[in-house]
Amino acid sequence: MMKVTPFLMFEGNAEEAMNYYTSLIEGSKITSMKRYGANESGTEGSVMQATFTLKDQEFMCIDSNVKHQFTFTPSFSIFLTCYSEEEIDRLYSSLTDGGQVMMPLGDYFFSKKFGWVSDKFGVSWQLTLPI
Repeated sequence: MMKVTPFLMFEGNAEEAMNYYTSLIEGSKITSMKRYGANESGTEGSVMQATFTLKDQEFMCIDSNVKHQFTFTPSFSIFLTCYSEEEIDRLYSSLTDGGQVMMPLGDYFFSKKFGWVSDKFGVSWQLTLPI
């Protein structure tokens, strides 16, 4: 095995999601993007395949041209360890805007500050500030 990469399948908003995530997390960037062209199997201009990094973690994503009976599930989440209360508060506020709180930001026995949310794209995030 050469590499393990999380893969996110969107339905038309992959580029918007990548731009949003990389704007929220310092040291992140879109590293490649291939779009569907005219007369290809996806919607012209949508993301055929892209990669982006959040800190040093690489992700792949696509815009699916097939409508599925499923979407993202909270049982798979992006776990983010924050450096400061300011950082966790900012990320929690941003990710909950248009999203859903699954576990409110608070002090838990396993974390000084922790929150679990599903963002406006349906991707699940666990944010923690270590003890």
